[in-house]
Amino acid sequence: MTPFDPHAAQIFRGNDFITGSGPTREVVNPATLAVEGRIARAGADTVAAVASEALAAQRQWQRTDAKTRATLLHRLASMIEQTSFHDVARLMTLEMGKPYPEAVGELHNVAPVIRYFAEMARDEAGKVAGTTQTGSFQYARYEPYGVSVHILPFNFPILLMAWTVAASLAAGNACIVKPAEATSLCTLKFMEHFASVLPSGLVSCLTGDAATAQALIASPDTHAVAFTGGTAAARAVAVACAERLKPCIIEAGGNDPMIISSSAPLDVAVAGSITAAFHLSGQICTSAERFFVHEAIHDDFVERFVDGTTKLRIGNGMEKSEIGPLVSEAARARVVRLVEAAIAQGARIACGGRVPAQHNTGWFYEPTILTGVTPAMEIMRGEVFGPVASVCKVADITEAIRLANDSDFGLGASIFTADLKEAMLAAETLEAGMVWVNNPLIDNDALPFGGWKSSGLGRELGRQGLDAFRRSKMVIIDHDPVIADWWYPYPDEVFAPPE
Repeated sequence: MTPFDPHAAQIFRGNDFITGSGPTREVVNPATLAVEGRIARAGADTVAAVASEALAAQRQWQRTDAKTRATLLHRLASMIEQTSFHDVARLMTLEMGKPYPEAVGELHNVAPVIRYFAEMARDEAGKVAGTTQTGSFQYARYEPYGVSVHILPFNFPILLMAWTVAASLAAGNACIVKPAEATSLCTLKFMEHFASVLPSGLVSCLTGDAATAQALIASPDTHAVAFTGGTAAARAVAVACAERLKPCIIEAGGNDPMIISSSAPLDVAVAGSITAAFHLSGQICTSAERFFVHEAIHDDFVERFVDGTTKLRIGNGMEKSEIGPLVSEAARARVVRLVEAAIAQGARIACGGRVPAQHNTGWFYEPTILTGVTPAMEIMRGEVFGPVASVCKVADITEAIRLANDSDFGLGASIFTADLKEAMLAAETLEAGMVWVNNPLIDNDALPFGGWKSSGLGRELGRQGLDAFRRSKMVIIDHDPVIADWWYPYPDEVFAPPE
């Protein structure tokens, strides 16, 4: 196999790294603004050729029995576990600024989800129904779609790829990965694992922009789409899929609420809130952005929240820091605009709210806490996707839940409380695909991940995550053939008028 070269503008095709054709773009480190590599923009001709190769590989893979497929996926997981994560993690940090320990942590979660879906696909492959007539065997079987397209975000480029690619492969599909432009290098490097275990053409990686993604969706040789990203792009993908009647999973944006109850254990609530708001510099779809804090503990919570936040270290992800840069200049500019607009409308800066003086190279922004915000402010209505926590004082749990639900988004929602009644009320009434009580941001391979409202369609992970990549077929087998009484021709007596 050709060695991977981050400066060669390669794609991954046929279990090999091949120099891409057409235009290329530089990959710029958001912390230093140094050029870390170059990626290709795969065009329509490349998309068509790779999709055709994927479909040919899928036809062989589909005929492979579930036990053999699972064995190969377990072998893939073992290889991932036995290989140093350093090279991929380092590239991830250089490309998008994620602190290096978090990049390594992301990679540690990849093998388990592959093993989970390897066994989940073996667990059941259909359903035997109660028969509607004697002498007939009636059942449903699950089959793969064919070739799935995976359009990925920059924030968890490898783990989120594994969530859907593992499910799709386990179901019997081939996969074409379209990574985010900001994290194409680490995604390509990770492809070495697939090349070592899986048949040629079964997993491919085409770098590029929105036009590449649209070409993959439009291809007659692709059959299902998984997308994670911003709301505008999500709508474009969903429309393109709908026009072709292609099934899709859409995981779009969020503006997640965090409720701090009067009964909350403040030491736990503060520590959890700092992580939920500022992990990956707030660039997580499930980041807590809107904080609704009970008036009885509001001032104490804010004081502790600020104290913990100002102790976070800002810097290059390859150094000792919790807060890295935002992924791009445009991303930081959006955060600056939203904070400035909130201040103009009466919000107050409790901490942060500026570019750190010691990090004026790169796209850094201090972790920021705003108080005095109102639900009508833009920063409370849309997705911030940056290190900003907006705190709103509330009178009780009822008001907190009402304001939390007053959003076009419904991805996740969190609450800190020691009151079981409040916890159950939140779980039952918060309008979100996921609710966390005293433990924000955690996920579980066996439970469905996804949002309500404008936050998406379909689910990743769990059995629903597997079913997203397979379709059902009803089968009726009469093993004791007889002439049914409703077949043509009808007997004359059925035409007799009633007396």
